[in-house]
Amino acid sequence: MKLHNYWRSSASWRVRIALHHKGLPFEYVPVQIVEKQQQAPAYTAMNPLGQVPTLELEESGRIVFLAQSLAIIEYLDERYPEKRLYPLDRVDRAFARQVAEVVNAGIQPFQNLPILGIVKDELGGDSQAFARRFNTRGLEALEALTSRRAGRFFIGDAPTIADVCLVPQLYSARRFGVEVQAFPTLLRIESACTELPAFAAAHPDVQPDAPAT
Repeated sequence: MKLHNYWRSSASWRVRIALHHKGLPFEYVPVQIVEKQQQAPAYTAMNPLGQVPTLELEESGRIVFLAQSLAIIEYLDERYPEKRLYPLDRVDRAFARQVAEVVNAGIQPFQNLPILGIVKDELGGDSQAFARRFNTRGLEALEALTSRRAGRFFIGDAPTIADVCLVPQLYSARRFGVEVQAFPTLLRIESACTELPAFAAAHPDVQPDAPAT
């Protein structure tokens, strides 16, 4: 397997966590999104939307390209069911998806570079304040949700897709100046996640394309 990704992309980070969590070896292929490599024809041939990550793999004798982090992780769970990230219990699974979508649909689109570029360059707005607003709104919702189900992690004592989405999002929130201390339950879950080797191995700072300083 090859993972075409960017060191600081939260969506890429999610997939790295899943791959390490399941113990799956993969080739790390850097895509420099600041330099717009994701818009090059060679990349959009794999992922027409021109986003990271893209997982390249062989399935049934053919090369397949999968995009969108939640879809990739769902594939990995079905193909390699050990150490599942989507719970088997349907209520738990729906709750984990709910948390993941709060991040994936309710926060992340409002902090992506193309959107922030439009806010700043075309609309003349404060892109950092824009991203901070949606980060805060989404994290407030997640903090409220944790009171219903949380154990050591979002659901009991094993990480799920919910935790996989939370950790990169908190990292992004800090970059945009969000006061994350307002979310003590989320920080407790984050701390539990960072004790796991898979989460440590997936951290942006230890990726091959991360800046040296």
